[in-house]
Amino acid sequence: MSGFSTEWLDLRAAADDRARNADLRRAFLDALPPSPRLLDLGSGTGATARNLAEAAGRWTLVDHDAALLAEAARRVPGAGTVQADLARDLEAVLAREADAITASALFDLVSEDWITRFARAARGRIVYAALTYDGTEAWEPAHPADLAIARAFDAHQRGDKGFGPAAGPTGAAMLARALEAEGYAVTLAPSPWRLQRARDGALMDALAQGIAGAAVEAGCDAGDAAQWRTARYSAERSITGHLDLLAVRG
Repeated sequence: MSGFSTEWLDLRAAADDRARNADLRRAFLDALPPSPRLLDLGSGTGATARNLAEAAGRWTLVDHDAALLAEAARRVPGAGTVQADLARDLEAVLAREADAITASALFDLVSEDWITRFARAARGRIVYAALTYDGTEAWEPAHPADLAIARAFDAHQRGDKGFGPAAGPTGAAMLARALEAEGYAVTLAPSPWRLQRARDGALMDALAQGIAGAAVEAGCDAGDAAQWRTARYSAERSITGHLDLLAVRG
């Protein structure tokens, strides 16, 4: 899986917290037993555990990046950490004792086969998967290259991120179907980033740079992408769509 820096994770943290669907987040917390055991996949620096601190649970944070795990241990006191390659070791990780499995911004990066493996190994535990990219991207004001950039970016999103061909914008729907096949009741809810220049300018600029770079890697003309990126540095606002998922098996 492609690595993410602490700087990027910190830059997006406030937008992630605002975007989480409040109703689904509350439903997840209400579904937990007292003193729950929570297993967070692709934990990064522990943003999910920090956002859900009111769960008052015992967290186990799982990531492939040792440096991110060390930072997570510092930021989430008392949490356990596990360094693991989720592409290879998914079943072993999910064999750990847990009442709920959480993940954020993960299921657009993994493959359909991996999602099927995940659903089978979840073994009836509560699943809360937040902030899965859904393919929605809108910027104001509009730009003539918007459509070409969006198509190239979506193509890049479906490339191999270390788990096989990535689900990309269909990740949340794939996960919902896989969990329903295992007997779960699944709820999906929107959790879009709604970014504004005055508040989120640094994140918007980093997002524009990343999208333009990915579009070029997917075959978009480099000059067109550069012009689009430069224009986006003065964009007033943007929307990036995500979906949150809660799955519970009775």
